[in-house]
Amino acid sequence: MKNLTKGIAAVGALAMLTGVGACGSNTADDKGHVYFLNNKPEVVNQWNELAEMYTKQTGVKVDIQSATSGSYESTLSSELAKNNAPTMFGIGGFDQYAKYKDYLEPLQDTEAYKLLNDQGKQMAHKDGDNVYGLPYAAEWFGIIVNKKLINEYAKKDYAVIKSFDDIKDYNTLKKVADSMQQHKDDLGIDGAFSTPGLDSSNYYRYASHMTQVPVAYEYIDEGVDFEKELKGTYLDNYKNLWDLEMKDNPTENTMLGSVNYEDSTAEFSAGKVAFYPNGVWAYSQIKGNEVADEDLAMLPYYMGFPNESKYAANSIYDISWSVNKNASDKDKKATEDFIKWMVSDEDAKKILSKDMGFAVPFTTFDSEDFQPDNPLTKSALKLESDGLTPIHGAYIPGQAWADGVANALLEYAQGTGDWNGVKKAYLDDWTSAWNDYENNFGMLPPAHK
Repeated sequence: MKNLTKGIAAVGALAMLTGVGACGSNTADDKGHVYFLNNKPEVVNQWNELAEMYTKQTGVKVDIQSATSGSYESTLSSELAKNNAPTMFGIGGFDQYAKYKDYLEPLQDTEAYKLLNDQGKQMAHKDGDNVYGLPYAAEWFGIIVNKKLINEYAKKDYAVIKSFDDIKDYNTLKKVADSMQQHKDDLGIDGAFSTPGLDSSNYYRYASHMTQVPVAYEYIDEGVDFEKELKGTYLDNYKNLWDLEMKDNPTENTMLGSVNYEDSTAEFSAGKVAFYPNGVWAYSQIKGNEVADEDLAMLPYYMGFPNESKYAANSIYDISWSVNKNASDKDKKATEDFIKWMVSDEDAKKILSKDMGFAVPFTTFDSEDFQPDNPLTKSALKLESDGLTPIHGAYIPGQAWADGVANALLEYAQGTGDWNGVKKAYLDDWTSAWNDYENNFGMLPPAHK
């Protein structure tokens, strides 16, 4: 999951602050105060609604600030340095945990932590016996598909499959994409894949998310969930899919650097391409356009891995709520109560699951009434319920590493560099980036068998 922005333009200025408080004695200081810095700008209105509801019910003042797309870390650093710092904020991934660990209150004894389901507890940010982040949004990424286009293609005499359900590995995916690209005029489409744009707004799709898949398969081989040095066992598999996307899309390779997130998303939303690598969060931009909900599905990132047909889409739980340990005791208590309320109150739960569209990993959301309506989430979950094994996203060593991979991909696509440049950015810089983390923060992600 692009854990901060997912390429979505937020509403308003650099950061929007909404103070929601009741009038009169109901906002007395002895009730404490909640100030949440939100790192998901696509759900600003829903957060404001939650704040208003809670203040009306309890009299506790809740302020919500939502950073604009791409500005979260700079906003967080700035706000934490202030006297009236956030009492609660979002952290995404190990890199942010490492940077902000000195601000994190242990949460393992809170009532909210006890309500996490087993997978939520497994994916919570831990250091020894302490828990510092409560995951609140399970998400999935892979290849989003327009099933209608695929099934219309399958009716043609030149089709290499009989239906969408036949696509269960990279070899089949490649045959279908190549065939659709060859016959795109007859099919009335612009290409098989959406343009793999390499404008910076797209970096996370190819350098933060797609890169995690070969890492995860290498970890499966090694029987671990983190290694500071990679062998690059499946880097050529990554190249398989990247080369396929470059070949079977509407844009010349030399122009990929000028295609941004919105452009690539629009190609798919308009029904002009069949395959769109991204995550379940993209539904908010796809819905209401030319692709009906019933035609949306999620495929895993097929790259030609061993036994890849046995695995589901990649799941990530790297968006978590954390509490500022430097807040006053009453503000920390008010914040922990607010978190518990969000995962316990029936109306609040509907806002998180239905309006925000999150699969929320708390036991209080087990009922079908609190499952998201997002068809991409439902498709990803169906892969798991059909017996396929989910692959959890691997930690990456921060934005600088991802940017380096993306820049190397761009040079490779434009012909100003070769695949060795990508290999160096992927493997050598991976190790050096984790060494920097260890030197700067005195820690690495926990490595478990």
